[in-house]
Amino acid sequence: MNLAIFDLDNTLLKGDSDYNWALFLIKKGLIEKEAFEKKNEQFFQDYQAGNLDVYEYCGFQFGVLKNNKRDVIEALRDQYLDEVILPMIPKKAYELVESHRQKGDRLLIITATNSFITKPIGKIFGIPDLIGTDPEEIDGKFTGKIAGMPSFQEGKIQRLEAWLGLQGLTLKSFEKTFFYSDSRNDIPLLERVTHPVATNPDAALMEKAKIQGWPTIHLW
Repeated sequence: MNLAIFDLDNTLLKGDSDYNWALFLIKKGLIEKEAFEKKNEQFFQDYQAGNLDVYEYCGFQFGVLKNNKRDVIEALRDQYLDEVILPMIPKKAYELVESHRQKGDRLLIITATNSFITKPIGKIFGIPDLIGTDPEEIDGKFTGKIAGMPSFQEGKIQRLEAWLGLQGLTLKSFEKTFFYSDSRNDIPLLERVTHPVATNPDAALMEKAKIQGWPTIHLW
């Protein structure tokens, strides 16, 4: 069996689900526009440059989960999926996932974005297995902290290995391992799989793909 791993933001999605979630909450009046929007933009630029402090960022983002009632946040998330996420999914992204499903490959999404937002997005693609950065919960309430290790840069490798280990597997358990990503931040994991694919790549990943001879695809 093969394993097909997909990044989410700017790979299967035409845009960033975390960044747009913040903009959506600003629009709905849950967070103050001027201060939040400016800081959110800086975090987004840091991510694109490969300099993001993921713990600082998640503390910033998870405060929204902590400071609002669970049912309110979940209802807004459902609305966000319908209004913002569905239009961000290009036809070719569905087709890529389906091509691996038809071959009988194991499917997995691995993303730095928090799992509160991204697990429902995985279900839209029919992919129940998803590794994201998990917000800590105690007695059903969000604390505003990260639970465990964020799935970011080398953390994606460690989270993936832990997920496989729980099933008695490693990457070598599969005949072929694919990873589709757009970002320089995912080069460590791209270097670990047998079939890395630069997907809608940023400039740094495009250059890396050229040097390594990795295939490049565009989903929009």
